[in-house]
Amino acid sequence: MILSICIPTYNRASYLINCLQSIIKSNLNSNYDIQVCISDNHSTDNTENIIKNAQSELNIKYSRNNSNLGIARNFLKVVSMADGDFVWIIGDDDLLLPYSIERLCKLISDHPDVDFFYVNSFQLAAEYLDKFTRPFDTINLPNNMERFSKNKNIGEMHFFELIDPKVSFDFLGGMFLSVFRKSNWVANISVLDENMLNDSRLFSNLDNTFPHVKIFAKAFSKSKAYFNDEPLNVCLSGVREWSSMYPLVHSIRLIEALKEYRNNGLSYWRFIYCKNYALNNFIPEFIYIVTHKKQSGYVYISPIKIILRSVFYPNFYLSFFYFIGRRFKRGIKSIFNLQDNLL
Repeated sequence: MILSICIPTYNRASYLINCLQSIIKSNLNSNYDIQVCISDNHSTDNTENIIKNAQSELNIKYSRNNSNLGIARNFLKVVSMADGDFVWIIGDDDLLLPYSIERLCKLISDHPDVDFFYVNSFQLAAEYLDKFTRPFDTINLPNNMERFSKNKNIGEMHFFELIDPKVSFDFLGGMFLSVFRKSNWVANISVLDENMLNDSRLFSNLDNTFPHVKIFAKAFSKSKAYFNDEPLNVCLSGVREWSSMYPLVHSIRLIEALKEYRNNGLSYWRFIYCKNYALNNFIPEFIYIVTHKKQSGYVYISPIKIILRSVFYPNFYLSFFYFIGRRFKRGIKSIFNLQDNLL
């Protein structure tokens, strides 16, 4: 089997039904044999019924955990279920496009020496789907969706060439952007720290925040990769139960992820370049973390050490002005939108 689409889920039945419907439609347009793996992290809504209904139209391997394993362990569990040579982990709120499975499987077949594929994505506000009945039909997607990556450097390259903000601002943190050879993953899963994974506190360390990135850094450090600029799925924005911890993830954990890439062979200058970019919102996000200690994850960080490790980078200082500029731009845009509504 060439591909397993893996979906970790928990109490998101209203989104999962849309996700599965989009896979059903995409699978109908494909000549390839694929599998869908779903690890249910002990949901209490009607997730199980949604999955059972979809099993008549999809090859679904379903497992419901006896208790909530936490995000990271459920993430690892669903990959372990996969029988395909390649794994594509998507969110339970993501949508596949009608042509996605056929084109992705053909891409994998056409590049047998490639271990890692970056697949681009469209972005769409989640509230757009509220205009339609569920399950949502992807025929109703708008025509003007924004691409996650604007990069046009299509084709084969070394894996570390993907670690570039021009390719992905979150350095492969978004799981829905990566399709990878499972055998490489299995051979390197031991890089994860069991004690860190067993920490049930949300995003308390790198291993329970970005376990996939830590594995990627080791498993594909010597691999050939492929960048595909054509979006193959739709990522919904605004569906984040953990939004209060986004500053921690963006300005702290992403930099820790970059260190993993550096430890496994990312060049020094590319690391410096990427870290400077990652600090582009540091001051506003650090202020948020400090002033919202109860919900921001402040207890997990060493503020002085983080500041001292960042002060030599230009974006540490420029991040404040970037923040002001973004606020000003939003204000101007809202004024023009108000004027358009009045006219």
